[in-house]
Amino acid sequence: MSDACKQFLGLLRGKALFTQGGLSLSEEIRADFFVSIVSAYCFCYNVIANQECVGKFMVKTFEKYETSFCIFLIIVYIVVNSVCIQNFGEISGVGLIANAILSVCLIVIMLLLKRTAYYGLKKVKNARQYLYFIPLFIIVTVNLWNGFNITHSSKEILLYILTMINVGFTEEIIFRGFLFRMMAKSSINSAVIVSAVTFGMGHIVNLLNGAELIPTLMQVGYATATGYLFVIIFHKSKSLVPCIITHCLVNSLSIFNIENTLSLYVAPVFLTVIPLAYGFYINRKIRE
Repeated sequence: MSDACKQFLGLLRGKALFTQGGLSLSEEIRADFFVSIVSAYCFCYNVIANQECVGKFMVKTFEKYETSFCIFLIIVYIVVNSVCIQNFGEISGVGLIANAILSVCLIVIMLLLKRTAYYGLKKVKNARQYLYFIPLFIIVTVNLWNGFNITHSSKEILLYILTMINVGFTEEIIFRGFLFRMMAKSSINSAVIVSAVTFGMGHIVNLLNGAELIPTLMQVGYATATGYLFVIIFHKSKSLVPCIITHCLVNSLSIFNIENTLSLYVAPVFLTVIPLAYGFYINRKIRE
């Protein structure tokens, strides 16, 4: 850890310990949590500063244990978000910070491996082939079909949107980037299926977080279809950027969704049919 980081953490700890009148339990928890965030930042800073040395070691280790690493990422992501939702709610600063840390860690890993473009962080060439991604724009609108439902404070809305941006980024990098790339070395078809199904089945964890059975099963269905579309776009274009943007927007706009028959039953069917149709079109018409 750099001297600057050590000094900064020392000041934070000193402030937590010697504040006049002491700190309440909740304040101590927040202070400790903030210190842990700064520690994680300092760790990432030092890793990047020693990128060349760490990178060589990491590439060898990653290639040797790539499958285990992908499974580890999925488990960590699911556990972290389940713990955050169960203990702090769907909208919380803790959830935002936890997902932001995951996003930063993934970026650091890709930088160390020198595989940012390999994992999809690159521009799409010839968007015309993909119908300018118009079907993706249509998919994004689904949460606004019934208008805007503003029942949260501006702070809660901001927290939710920022969290969902990180969630969308993290899920795309893990399920489409790391998982698909790892499996595609053996079989493209198997990689497409596993990436889509794993992404869809990952949403069944929502049952543990209090979600209802039928809506969750429907979500698993259209998430699998959407996962198929996203992995096909990535496979053909080599870019995850359209998928990340669409994913982040769909997730973020869900806070404004008005639940009724249209959103509960029609929208899931739409989110299953359109992605599958668009995915089949891309897969058939566009060469790698």
